[in-house]
Amino acid sequence: MDLIQLKLCDIQGRLFELSLQAGYDSEDFMKRFMRSKVARDLDSEYNRMQWAGEEYLLEEFADECPQTQKDNAQYDREVMYWAGYLYRYWHILTNEPSREIYAQASAKTMNTNYLMFHTMAPELAIEDLKELHQQKKQSKKQKLRKPEQQI
Repeated sequence: MDLIQLKLCDIQGRLFELSLQAGYDSEDFMKRFMRSKVARDLDSEYNRMQWAGEEYLLEEFADECPQTQKDNAQYDREVMYWAGYLYRYWHILTNEPSREIYAQASAKTMNTNYLMFHTMAPELAIEDLKELHQQKKQSKKQKLRKPEQQI
């Protein structure tokens, strides 16, 4: 990971922190952001949005997603920075789109696992989050199969 890529991670981390100052509900912000055009632009190999600061990115997000909830539950500032940073790092590492990353690690998952994962190297945290996602998928499949087996 080069310095420019790490800077993009830092900008997205600060963007997620800034969402708290703007009063956004953390879960709704994270969900809508990771599915937004702004996130897709950041996912691009090169896009002018990658050179914008977090304040500008938040304005673009607000214009795109005005229905995002405000004044509800907010996560800790540290959780928000870590989640934003790690989501961008994940994209750079795997080239998976932000939308797909969020499908594997929702806001609740990031908040729940922050204490265990935030001190890990980002690559290890991502690997563990992917493993948790696979375990959840397996568990759902097994629950769906059990009724069939009882018949």
